[in-house]
Amino acid sequence: MADERDLDNTGLFGEIRRMVRTSGAMGGIAARIAGHRMGLRTDLATHAGDLKSVLGGLKGPLMKGAQLLSTIPGALPEEYAVELAQLQSNAPPMGWSFVRRRMATELGRDWERRFARFEHEAAAAASLGQVHRAILPDGRRVACKLQYPDMQATVDSDLRQFRMAVGLYYRIDSTIKQDDVLVELTARLQEELDYTREAANLRLYRLMLADYPKVSVPAPVEDLSTRRLLTMDWLDGRGVQTVLDANPTLEQRNAMALALFQAWYVPLYRYGVIHGDPHMGNFTVRDDYGLNLLDLGAIRIFHARFVQGIIDLYRALERDDEDLAYHAYQAWGFTDMSRETMRVLNEWARFIYEPLMQDRVRPIQESGDPQFGRAVAERVYAGLKRTGGVRPPREFVLVDRSAIGLGSVFLRLGAQLNWYRLFQELIADFDAAQLAARQGNARQAARVPAPIEG
Repeated sequence: MADERDLDNTGLFGEIRRMVRTSGAMGGIAARIAGHRMGLRTDLATHAGDLKSVLGGLKGPLMKGAQLLSTIPGALPEEYAVELAQLQSNAPPMGWSFVRRRMATELGRDWERRFARFEHEAAAAASLGQVHRAILPDGRRVACKLQYPDMQATVDSDLRQFRMAVGLYYRIDSTIKQDDVLVELTARLQEELDYTREAANLRLYRLMLADYPKVSVPAPVEDLSTRRLLTMDWLDGRGVQTVLDANPTLEQRNAMALALFQAWYVPLYRYGVIHGDPHMGNFTVRDDYGLNLLDLGAIRIFHARFVQGIIDLYRALERDDEDLAYHAYQAWGFTDMSRETMRVLNEWARFIYEPLMQDRVRPIQESGDPQFGRAVAERVYAGLKRTGGVRPPREFVLVDRSAIGLGSVFLRLGAQLNWYRLFQELIADFDAAQLAARQGNARQAARVPAPIEG
């Protein structure tokens, strides 16, 4: 365990230390970019190495930002994506004496009396905190997610570093204008810092998925939760990779994929809500190959018109209807976009929608080339650069992230399903007004606060 004094180095002085540590690397990037703009030869791999040095001190949440940008064609060059993929959360685990003090801050000095048992060692690490197993006096098994100290100041500081580092690259290449993407990232990270929001998200997802027994969502324990402590049901399950290492049958892999599809897309097309981080660490596999959905911090709530736009784009690609496609992109928030740029974006949309457009059992990707998606992204990027670039709207960010992330997991599972029929079942009776009403009722029942707009 780390020395407790190290864990408090996350406020003003911690920020100063991080800025001193990264200033040299930032200067190196800036100098090389200045050389590039003057026509001197520069090496993107070197820039990427410097960027990794700058971002190497960031906490887990900002890694989501790098992952998010890497799902947008051309938002980051491949060299950057490779380097950023190597970054891991470096927050040291909190030792027991420190945990005791943190728990006392959240629940009062007699907090231990409220548990029959509270394990001293963390059972898991999350991006903002760590999880401890516990048992309540009535025998209920729970997970206590305790936020690392002073994460608000840490995230604020690291967001500044992130914007600066990524912004330097955009001085070379501004094909993908990321202003709205960074605003969206900032707003969603600020929401994740508030565990009372995540408790509301748990209530919301339990309501939205109540009729889908293949997905389990833990219930929060209201009187043992605060802004920086979330206590919820402990759900038994195995990690996805552990299950895959045991060589499950195709039927079992399909069961996991179906549960995953329902967990992500029933909330989107029925309620206009999406989970923006389909990382395999955010769910576990039950004994019956259903799923436990565990981390619900990165949630985005959309207007019904945006969800209508997703369906309209699908229909437009089905019918090769350019007018409907253009209308759909406008509903998404793409503005001042030429028809030529729209046709380029359609190539990316076809890549995403392809499994949903063929009425047959198939894997999520039929190409055996692991670089197939990268090749599509490179063609789209080249097309956008040729047509003057594009500014992705905020609403696009987490939908794109979820589609790419889920596709990656489905590919890892080796699942073979009729994705077309699954999707058709969700959108067959879609009505924007009904979605808006369902969303409003569900948010009111789950006591979900209004989203942060940034």
